[in-house]
Amino acid sequence: MKYLLLITVLLLSGCSLKNYEHTEPKIFVIKSPKLKFADLGYLRYTDDSIELELFVAGKSIEKIAINRLICTSSGCMSKSGFNAEYLHPSYPSDLLQNILLGKPIYEGRNQEKNGGGFEQNIRDENVDIVYRVRAGASFFKDRKNKIIFNLKETQLRIENE
Repeated sequence: MKYLLLITVLLLSGCSLKNYEHTEPKIFVIKSPKLKFADLGYLRYTDDSIELELFVAGKSIEKIAINRLICTSSGCMSKSGFNAEYLHPSYPSDLLQNILLGKPIYEGRNQEKNGGGFEQNIRDENVDIVYRVRAGASFFKDRKNKIIFNLKETQLRIENE
């Protein structure tokens, strides 16, 4: 039994010791029925995983790790489970990571490129989304579900070696 506990601890701690290739401080505004945040955060990522660490008054208040699952201080869940609980159940499972990385959502549907960025307007029975990505900034607003993500780069950019 104690060997099982030791193996479990080693496996879980191995997942948390991630060396991210990119670290970007950003100003985050996040508004959803269950998430409300407006302050500085750090976005860390590699090709296969993302970590968002949110701060208020210089104190870390939440970490959200995204790879196969999305893990928060409340525990881990599937991406679709996270969407259903924190955002909206009709969203595609990769929506959050695409917004954080400034990539097209909904498989690029209605994407219009403009001046170094792009815009998407998506409307159906579940959503009314405007999503804009420009150099250093991303803005996502779903009018129907009252969800906003606004990310802006700060002047400081950190690259890990």
